[in-house]
Amino acid sequence: MRVSLVSVLSQEGRTEQRDVELTTDVFDSGIEQYPVAEATPIHLQLTHTRKQVLQIAAEGMVAVWIPCGRCLDPVRVDFPLHIERQVDMKKTPEERAQELDETSYIQEKELDVDQLVHNEILIHWPMRVLCKEDCKGICSHCGANLNRETCNCDTTEADPRMAVIRDIFSKFKEV
Repeated sequence: MRVSLVSVLSQEGRTEQRDVELTTDVFDSGIEQYPVAEATPIHLQLTHTRKQVLQIAAEGMVAVWIPCGRCLDPVRVDFPLHIERQVDMKKTPEERAQELDETSYIQEKELDVDQLVHNEILIHWPMRVLCKEDCKGICSHCGANLNRETCNCDTTEADPRMAVIRDIFSKFKEV
């Protein structure tokens, strides 16, 4: 959702507060899409501190379903949002980019709340998600979820140092 910044930037010292609903049901990481389990309204506080410098504060929570790194079962991951940004609106987007200020969430005189939240979630994205610490994962042969069932697949792994000897025996095996 886009929020106009014109009124708050019209007067120095002006503060506006509002609650904004996120408009997305899916979180797109750029690699994969994940369903949003829950999203509370984002409470925004926009303050024109001085000479076109905008203080942005946002609070809320977004929960996303992420597959377990071992068994692929969906796991709900909560992202509490506590965002504080300061943006100099006098500068051009190119000048802000040179200063490494991530302002892709501001276009013209509008704040893209969905993009602001998206950037914050990406920063806090977990390296790996597990449904539980002792998750057994899936069978590499039949694909069974080993947390729910057992399989009868041969799980013995041959010692890779013995591969040459195994190859010799397989060549001289009787049919």
